[in-house]
Amino acid sequence: MDNPIRTRMAPSPTGELHIGSLRTALYDYALAKQQQGQFILRIEDTDQKRYVPGSDTRLLQVLKDFGLNWDEGPEIGGQYGPYIQTERLPIYQQYLKELIDKGDAYYCFCTEEKLTQAREIQKAAKKIPRYDRCCLKLSPQQVKENLANGIPYVVRMKVPENETLIFNDLVRGEVKFNTNDVDDQVLMKSNGIPTYHFAVVVDDHLMKITHVFRGEEWLPSVPKHILLYRYFGWEMPQHAHLSIFLDPSHPGKMSKRYGTVSAQGFLAEGYLPEAMMNFLMLLGWNPGTEKEIYSLAEFINDFKIERLNKKPAIFDRKKLDYFNGIYIRQLSSEKLFDYFKKFLPQASDDQINILMPVLKERIVKFSDLVISTKFLFEDLDYSKELLLKKGTDPKLAIEMLTQAKNLFTDFSNLQTRIMDLIKQNNWNTGEFFMVFRVAICGSEYTPPVVDCLPALGQEATIRKIDIALNKLLN
Repeated sequence: MDNPIRTRMAPSPTGELHIGSLRTALYDYALAKQQQGQFILRIEDTDQKRYVPGSDTRLLQVLKDFGLNWDEGPEIGGQYGPYIQTERLPIYQQYLKELIDKGDAYYCFCTEEKLTQAREIQKAAKKIPRYDRCCLKLSPQQVKENLANGIPYVVRMKVPENETLIFNDLVRGEVKFNTNDVDDQVLMKSNGIPTYHFAVVVDDHLMKITHVFRGEEWLPSVPKHILLYRYFGWEMPQHAHLSIFLDPSHPGKMSKRYGTVSAQGFLAEGYLPEAMMNFLMLLGWNPGTEKEIYSLAEFINDFKIERLNKKPAIFDRKKLDYFNGIYIRQLSSEKLFDYFKKFLPQASDDQINILMPVLKERIVKFSDLVISTKFLFEDLDYSKELLLKKGTDPKLAIEMLTQAKNLFTDFSNLQTRIMDLIKQNNWNTGEFFMVFRVAICGSEYTPPVVDCLPALGQEATIRKIDIALNKLLN
């Protein structure tokens, strides 16, 4: 292959990596690896106002956590570096000067107040707010004098009037734009730092990027980029604008108001990286078969751009739970123990070994452990009414717990001995276990309570029954 496939992931360190950006990185990675190409990581930190200290380091770590190791980029370098945009400022100045000299860009000395006033006038006239190009009318001498006097400026791209730009997207096919809908984009801000639209074009060209995956929200930016590639005489990489994520629990796009949206957040909730990646593979890509379970290696082998979908992808968290449950049950005992220990640091090794076989089949994410085993580490408060939820007579509930209390001299054959006790007294099984679960766990919804009792221990079990008896007697 004359031109090896080179893809890139270019996150901005303005917060945590969005789960949608992780999917983009996954597709970048898969295409590069499938074609024996390179996956490049670049940090786009030109938006200094929104920079979140430490987020760049976390971006690198979360990609590693999900197994997406880059071939060139921060920490490892490469022949097309630097790979952090604020370290590339002299490069941008060089190419900016080229555009200005050719007349494809120009200095703009307008103040923010003037720009705001012009936008308000346009809005009042029911026009789309855009720059009025007053600085394009400045003579070379006026520009020279303004620069010599140190008047603050930005540099804008000169957009041709009423021209149709045709773009072939790898997902959406042919897309047309009219340049009358494109503002004279700012390429360089007054602080000397380039805007995203300028820097991304320069960097993608110099780093020899062949394919760009990004969210469909960036589609309106395409005409700006087409013009820049034309002005420089460069070949534009192929682009695929990926579908957005919709959350079925509410209208519109995914939102942090309704749950985690950051890649790190899902790990913190106890989702396995392999399960998360498997889930993301199928959000916007269809294998054309009924196959659902994919390793990263299998996905790399089967991935085809032609099978990317235009329609928004449904981020169904129940489906994610389903995937994660499958992957949890496939974990080795050693790895499962490590996850239990991570999410239940207060549990002893013996407790974890008791809980693992009981809860492995029931949890869908490891953070479930924190709530479901809370009763093991503290006495939860609950009402007397909860003990009697099934309409149990208080005297009967007292009798049930008093007799059950005598069973806990040891935990051998406990389930059988409890069932024998229920049968001997002709108690209703469901009624007994409602009283017993609430007494032990402080809740009507619990893990298999009898199986968890050895992890609770004799002393704590009896104490919890005594607490319940005290509620019933008062």
